[in-house]
Amino acid sequence: MTSMDQTTDDWTARFPGLARLERPIRDHLLARSRVTNLPEGSIIFGPGNSPENMLFLLDGTVRVQQVSDTGREIVLYRIHAGESCVLTTACLLAYDDYSAEGIAETPVRAAAVPRGIFDELVATSPAFRNFVFAAFSKRITDLFLVIDEVAFQRIDIRLAQKLVELSAGRDRLETTHQKLSVELGTAREVVSRQLQEFQRRGWIEQARGTITLLDRMALERLGED
Repeated sequence: MTSMDQTTDDWTARFPGLARLERPIRDHLLARSRVTNLPEGSIIFGPGNSPENMLFLLDGTVRVQQVSDTGREIVLYRIHAGESCVLTTACLLAYDDYSAEGIAETPVRAAAVPRGIFDELVATSPAFRNFVFAAFSKRITDLFLVIDEVAFQRIDIRLAQKLVELSAGRDRLETTHQKLSVELGTAREVVSRQLQEFQRRGWIEQARGTITLLDRMALERLGED
């Protein structure tokens, strides 16, 4: 990350696990951390780079995605406010480089804890260590669900679920066939064919860069199969 500014705000209060740390440890964490603000679209980390900080997202959303050798992309997960990045955790623990990229989907504000402080607290603070591994284990479980969906679940079900999820209660969704293919880890042509089928059934209506949900209940029923 870049453009880091010192902050006096107690950002640890945003994370229940960190808020329970003993006061001297929290003070040490705050004194050695920095907060950064980055605009939408910023590349926060990428393949081949080594993490220098543990990242705690305070505001905004970060999309973490994998790109194959053939150029196909798949969204692995999103980091929301009040969450840490499991990939960064894994790379810090293993002293390994990133294998995926993190992109700011919105303007983001995040706290960065230097690697040395992260290593020190993992080694000396049971409460901090428990927080790190609890978040790590939850996200690993989520990643296994992604693998299961990509490998075994029907694309029509996954697409219906994704349309409902991304619409966030709205009838009109601004997206493209390419963006949806990245979300689902499949080819754009596959998504296009399935969207055409949804449109034929009267569930959606397509226009350039937008999809209108005409029958949300039908999509939700399919997504529950």
